[in-house]
Amino acid sequence: MNKQRVLVVGLGGMGLSHALAYARIPGFEVVGLCQRSIASRDLPSALAKAARFPDYATALAALGPDVVSINTLPDTHADFAIQAMEAGSHVFLEKPVADSVANAERVVATARRTGRKLVIGYILRHHPSWIRFIELARELGSPLVFRMNLNQQSSGAEWETHKRLLGSFSPIVDCGVHYVDVMCQITRARPLRVHGMGTRLTEDMQPGMYNYGQLQIFFEDGSVGWYEAGWGPMMSETAFFVKDVIGPKGSVSIVMAETAKAARSADMNAHTKTNQILLHHAALAPDGSLAKADELIDTADEPTHDDLCEREQRFLLRAIAEDIDLGDHMDDAVKSLRIVIAADESVRSGKVVELA
Repeated sequence: MNKQRVLVVGLGGMGLSHALAYARIPGFEVVGLCQRSIASRDLPSALAKAARFPDYATALAALGPDVVSINTLPDTHADFAIQAMEAGSHVFLEKPVADSVANAERVVATARRTGRKLVIGYILRHHPSWIRFIELARELGSPLVFRMNLNQQSSGAEWETHKRLLGSFSPIVDCGVHYVDVMCQITRARPLRVHGMGTRLTEDMQPGMYNYGQLQIFFEDGSVGWYEAGWGPMMSETAFFVKDVIGPKGSVSIVMAETAKAARSADMNAHTKTNQILLHHAALAPDGSLAKADELIDTADEPTHDDLCEREQRFLLRAIAEDIDLGDHMDDAVKSLRIVIAADESVRSGKVVELA
C-alpha cells in the first residue's frame, strides 16, 4: 500500500501527539497541518516539510489527503469529519464523535455510505493494561458495580485549555465517554437510565456551564456505574484517579504504585498509566476466611501517552490496509456519547433520563 497522505487539523496537545505519531510511522506522510494560528506556531522538525494552512476547507481542497486527522473542539467534529469523508478521505476523529447524538449519527452514517474508515480516539482501547483490566472485570460475574473518576486540578495554561473545552462540554461528557465506554465493554448489557448531578465551582467560565459533575448509570443486567469528573484550580488531588469494578466473584482495581502517587491529576500520562492492577477474589474457605490472596499485577512496563497515540494511528493504518469492519467501533462510540449527553441533560433538568 502506498503511503497514506495525512492532513492534521488541530495542533493542541492531542493533535500534536498524533501528528508526531504519523511522522514516526512509515505508512503515513504528514502533508498538511491546519490551525487558525498556524503562522505563529513553532513546530518540531519532524513536521517541517508539511504545508501549513489556517483554514480547513482550503487545506482539504488543496491537498486531497488520504487521511484527515481531526483534533479540534467537539463542536467542529461532525462537519469536519463529514466534509473529509465526502471528499474521499479516511478519518481519525478525536473523541467525542460530535457535540450531539444526532450529529454523531450523521458522522457514522456518512462513514458507512462512503465506505471511508472512521477511527475514533478512544485511546484506552489500545492500552494493553486497560485491555487486561477489562478482561479481568468480565470474569467477576454479574451484576457489576463500576466506580470511576478523573478529576484534574488545573491552573495556568492547563486551566485555559479546560476553559476552552468548557465552551463545548462539561468534564463528565468530554472525559466521561472514555470510562463509560469501558463500563459498556465490560458488561455489554443495555444501559437503561442515567442520573447526573453537577455544580459550578467558579464564575471563570461561560454562563450555564459547570466544571464538576457526576453520573450514575443503570444497566439491564442489574449493573450500576458511577463516574465523577471536575476541572479547575480548586479541584482536590486526593483520590483523583479511581478505577474500580466489583462483582459477585471479587473486584479488580487500577491502583497507583508508591512511586507514582506524586503524579499530578492534570498530567496526561497519569490519565492512561495503570501502574498496577489489584485483583481481589471473593471466594471463602470453610472457616469463612478469604480462600485466596489478592493478586497484584505489575504493569510498570507500559506505553506512554505518545506511544498510545502511535498505536491508535497504527490501528487506523491497519484498518485501511486490511479493510477492517469498524461498525462496532463506531456504534460503541455513539453509545457512550448518548449516555454522557443524557447525563448532561439530567444535570440541567434535575431528572433521571431514560435511555430505553
